[in-house]
Amino acid sequence: MRAEPFPRERRHTAYFLRGIRACAPVFLGAEVDMTAVRHHRRTAGEQGGGPSTVAYVLYAAARVLAAHPEANAALRGGLRPRIAHYDTVAAKLALDKRTGGRRVVLSAVLPDVHLMGLRDIARSTARFRAGDPDTMPEFAGVRILRRLPAPLGRLAYRAGTRPLRRRPATTGTFSVTSLGHRPLTWFHSVGGTTVTLGLGAVADRPVVRGGAVTAAPVLPLSLTFDHRVIDGAEAADVLGDIKHALENFGRPGGDGGGSAGGEAGPSGPGRRHP
Repeated sequence: MRAEPFPRERRHTAYFLRGIRACAPVFLGAEVDMTAVRHHRRTAGEQGGGPSTVAYVLYAAARVLAAHPEANAALRGGLRPRIAHYDTVAAKLALDKRTGGRRVVLSAVLPDVHLMGLRDIARSTARFRAGDPDTMPEFAGVRILRRLPAPLGRLAYRAGTRPLRRRPATTGTFSVTSLGHRPLTWFHSVGGTTVTLGLGAVADRPVVRGGAVTAAPVLPLSLTFDHRVIDGAEAADVLGDIKHALENFGRPGGDGGGSAGGEAGPSGPGRRHP
């Protein structure tokens, strides 16, 4: 047996997990036929590199959340709970990084992601994945938390993330986390936001088209929602609209119907609910 102090590199994770204890998570899931995305990505790749699956999900989900203001929200608890509904959409992306010689989970926030083109989202996510967390300015706050004594670190984390006005900048208004680089079917996560999307691995699976069974690339997509903020029907609509947007990406009437290069402008979800 070997006992050692809790690693400083993971203190921010401990503060985060302590902060989300009050969350009331409920888990939904859908299988997304990624044939349209794969076709769009292949065309975009011919023009200089295709965006990642995560970039497509961020693009589609941001526009769906903009059309669902009840879900693009955050709760502050206590004796007088308050819910804030945001007029901007910010995505928190979980990252598998190494810092101080230790493997850790870090997160980066993409502000105003509902106004970004697909290629801009792809460039931003690629930058965060390739960047050094020990030098990038976006991770300066985590480096400060790592240096502070634990009691002060907990207070600093709470002060930075609890105020509703700061949430879009510090925690995003929705979260995306992916383990699609591993052979996982389903992955459920609680990201500290009202809506968290979890991506499994895209793999060819049997689907039914026109009464016939065929193989198609399928993405297992989970949605965790905080039941304190929204109910299941609203969350199911959000997941359904994201699925619809991805399955119709680049098609007339579908989200992402811009140029093959992926510079589609802002648009709403592919369908509306009465």
